[in-house]
Amino acid sequence: MGFFLIFYTYNKFTAEQILEIQSYFKNADYTYLFIAAGIAVLGNASRAYRWKFSLEHMGYASSFQNNFMAISIGYVLNLTVPKSGEVSRALIVKKYNNIPFDKGFGSVVAERIVDFLVLLLFMLIAVFLQFNIVKSFILDKIPIDKLLFFSVASALLFVVSVLIYCYSKLKFVLAIKEKISGLKEGVFSILHMQKKGAYLFHTALIWLSYLLMFRVVFYVFPETSSLSISAIITSFVVGSIAVAFTNSGFGAYPFMISKILLVYSISETTGNAFGWIVWTSQMLVVLALGLFSFLYLPVFNRKN
Repeated sequence: MGFFLIFYTYNKFTAEQILEIQSYFKNADYTYLFIAAGIAVLGNASRAYRWKFSLEHMGYASSFQNNFMAISIGYVLNLTVPKSGEVSRALIVKKYNNIPFDKGFGSVVAERIVDFLVLLLFMLIAVFLQFNIVKSFILDKIPIDKLLFFSVASALLFVVSVLIYCYSKLKFVLAIKEKISGLKEGVFSILHMQKKGAYLFHTALIWLSYLLMFRVVFYVFPETSSLSISAIITSFVVGSIAVAFTNSGFGAYPFMISKILLVYSISETTGNAFGWIVWTSQMLVVLALGLFSFLYLPVFNRKN
């Protein structure tokens, strides 16, 4: 799908437009990308620190270093198989900290639920600030009929899955129930933990770092540097959704960013170049941290 979006986008551009996009890459102010990369590392550090609260509530301890490296490796794996990074995080703390997989994975699922609620809050803010623009963007750029079809199909599949889970006596279903009993403790750990305030503080810090990082990269081009905070929040929401379309937003992120910036009178070539520069810089940070963590994780734990 990512490759299709890339082909679809660049097949429409003329040779002059391709050269224009290349000129944006040459003339971009990359200083702001380095600043954004530093903010991204701080956001990952806050996420690693937040994770320990739900693990500690269940009676397990994992060092900040292990948490940080597990998260970094997880982001890299998400580039290959979507959401495999969440599984790898639980496997890493199981291997190096002897935390049961179902408990560790449950805590990661709980994080994702909280993060989804925060993203939903940003969506509501974007709709409140830019209702007409968001409405027109959804109606003009997103295939509502297809989304509705897949939503109904997903809902039906979910209902069938729940019925099978509740009433089936098949061995593999019973085995899943046994695993989910441990998963529940991890998922609901955030509801009963003593340090809810610290957990929520780091949640706010994580998303503030994402928004700040996104704000900083707008200074890469003169054309995007003067956009309002409302436009930035709306673009931030669209970019966050695009990451879920393909593996870490490959192809989808530049495509969606260029479409939303077009609403704010930023040309499609500028928006496309901007989307690719932002996405590529983020992925380079992900790859650098992930590779370092993959190599250093066993060394760190052997020393300890």
